[in-house]
Amino acid sequence: MHVATSSIEKKHFGTLYSGEEVSLFILKAGSFQASFTDWGATWVSLIMPDKEGQKDDILLGFSTLSGYVGKHPYFGSTIGRFANRIGGARFVLNGIGYKLWTNDNCNHLHGGRKGFDKFLWNYELSAFDGEPAIRFSRTSPDKEEGYPGTLYAEVIASLSSLGELHLHYYAETDAMTPVNLTNHAYFNLAGEGKGTILDHELEMQAGMYLPVDEYLIPNGEICSVEGTALDFRCPKRIGRDIQEVGNGYDFCYIIDKDRLPLKTFAIVTEPSGGRSLSISTTLPAVQFYTGNNLAGTFGKSGSIYDKYAGFCLETEMYPDSPNKQNFPSCILLPGMPWEHETVYKFSLQC
Repeated sequence: MHVATSSIEKKHFGTLYSGEEVSLFILKAGSFQASFTDWGATWVSLIMPDKEGQKDDILLGFSTLSGYVGKHPYFGSTIGRFANRIGGARFVLNGIGYKLWTNDNCNHLHGGRKGFDKFLWNYELSAFDGEPAIRFSRTSPDKEEGYPGTLYAEVIASLSSLGELHLHYYAETDAMTPVNLTNHAYFNLAGEGKGTILDHELEMQAGMYLPVDEYLIPNGEICSVEGTALDFRCPKRIGRDIQEVGNGYDFCYIIDKDRLPLKTFAIVTEPSGGRSLSISTTLPAVQFYTGNNLAGTFGKSGSIYDKYAGFCLETEMYPDSPNKQNFPSCILLPGMPWEHETVYKFSLQC
């Protein structure tokens, strides 16, 4: 699958009500093609062949800008300032209480009413380690969605001809503030719109997880997956035990320390087409979500996504960590940049 060709193409993707132009950037490397847009620094598509040479887009999403501008399940979105949930939509820093926007029952989810996914980002086309790359950046002003401090954030996306897509995150602040950036891509390795992911096989080296309350807020405990339906340390079908966890998987797993940093912690394979995805990261945790609430969502080119039409593996800090002293700190200090990387390796099983 290695072909020594790479390029970046810029296309018009749409126009916002403000009159601002939105672009689509197509990164090509070998047999792989990834698309991003500056609206929300969103990952729009990933096209690759299967074992028969059939090319499919394996990311759920939309064909046009209008889907991403409207309310949607964060398809491919860059999430910030804080991915996942903050309980009660509030936290305390240095004795000062901060109230965030409430957008998920009584809690704060994925940055609030207008998170990073609902802004037009600046962009710069470049190369990263010799591969086609794009750098997205934006400055989040003090008190945006209730967060303290002016935060500068950037995401560099690069694609290699070996099928590695790197997302490199960077942030800096002028005041203490929580930071937790991720990408919310939904994958279906058979191709978007081609059924559910229940027959995909997942192996994930994560022996601990965070139990949650009815609103998906961690209760502060860190528990073993041993003997539960959450155990994917040995490869198994995603659908094998899914009925035992209610509506589907939506849990934060703690990545085993020997898989950090940047050692493969998760491998997903799709048996019929032979596509495989392995993920490595510098972040300590990952939210595994099986698209439990997708039923009836209109997607690309006439697709209608059913429940379990895609899976997410969102690398992240622990949810609600601003309020949990026993969780790793997510607090960014002035002069101490927040820098992390996640690598998605797409390949074919022999």
